[in-house]
Amino acid sequence: MSERDMVLQKLEQVILERKANPSDSSYTASLLQKGTDKILKKLGEEATELVIAGKGGVRAEIVYETADLFYHTLVLLAHSDIPLDDVLAELQKRFGMSGLEEKKSRNVS
Repeated sequence: MSERDMVLQKLEQVILERKANPSDSSYTASLLQKGTDKILKKLGEEATELVIAGKGGVRAEIVYETADLFYHTLVLLAHSDIPLDDVLAELQKRFGMSGLEEKKSRNVS
């Protein structure tokens, strides 16, 4: 696997390092220390910004906002003690299954 292919795993490691060894100069550590509500607020803001960028159709803005959303998602996962590998495993399970089948298989009303 190339270095680019491992970027999410590397970012996850940096976030986990900031969680284990917080620093006053680290935005990530600050976000983690502020807790779930602050992380969810930032995640919601980034999702909204991505929606707006998608609507605007400017490629560079979509890329930038997607990166922000990925980062804040990884912060939430780290805060919740959920490894990125769990999410990747869930995505892997969905290969070969149509989206409609996957939705039907959920135990959600």
